[in-house]
Amino acid sequence: MTARRRETSAIVLGLVLGALALLAFLLLLAPTLVVVVLSFTDGYSLKFPPPGYSLRWYAALADADQLQYAVINSLQVAGGATAASVAMGVGAALAIARSESRMARALDAFFMSPLILPGLAFGLAALIYFSHVGVPLSLWTLIIGHTVVGVPYVIRTTGAALTQLPGALLESSASLGASRAYTFRRVTLPLIAPGIAAGAFICFMSSFDNVPVSLFLRDASNDMLPIRMWSDLESRLDVSIAAVSSLMVLFTLILMVLMERFAGISRRMR
Repeated sequence: MTARRRETSAIVLGLVLGALALLAFLLLLAPTLVVVVLSFTDGYSLKFPPPGYSLRWYAALADADQLQYAVINSLQVAGGATAASVAMGVGAALAIARSESRMARALDAFFMSPLILPGLAFGLAALIYFSHVGVPLSLWTLIIGHTVVGVPYVIRTTGAALTQLPGALLESSASLGASRAYTFRRVTLPLIAPGIAAGAFICFMSSFDNVPVSLFLRDASNDMLPIRMWSDLESRLDVSIAAVSSLMVLFTLILMVLMERFAGISRRMR
């Protein structure tokens, strides 16, 4: 009788947890699905369900010069910030990931600090700093600000890959006469590449969709896609924003598939 009660309790618990997981999945996925469906409306307002379906708002993006300019700026900033974050993040991870010294722990906390600060606070602080040193706002200030926020992601994912790297491989390479540079290029780098790719992906998407830092560090001539989308929604509820959002979702999915195809993140995590 006791065994039967335990089995029944386990089944009920499994059903409850499954229902909660399904509910959470729907709550997370439903808004995205609604936006994707709205992007195919043939109306002039964000009304769900749409009165009809059409590709008119995707075609309208071809003449949306301001949105196109904002997309180009966002891609440039995200690409520059990702490249700089990978270069600095990998170097920092190599220095502190496998060390147990107090200095390494202090440096790790220092590098992670941008993730603790609120985005608006960091953006305002960066604006005050650039104004104090006399640096004019431009795409370069945006890249610098996004790099500061992106480096912690690369350090964390690369550091996780380094901690799983067998030390015997490095010792074997050194015992065979390989230099540190050769060992890093032929042994360490191929093994930690998935961690670097994961950090680069997170950094790129975080930069591309960053609003607080971009809001403070951009000048009047450099518009960013998230800010442009938010401004259009506040002023006129343009349905083309739904089309842009759907393309961003598709763009993210393509990047995830490419990362899995070439880096094999899920296979490495098994």
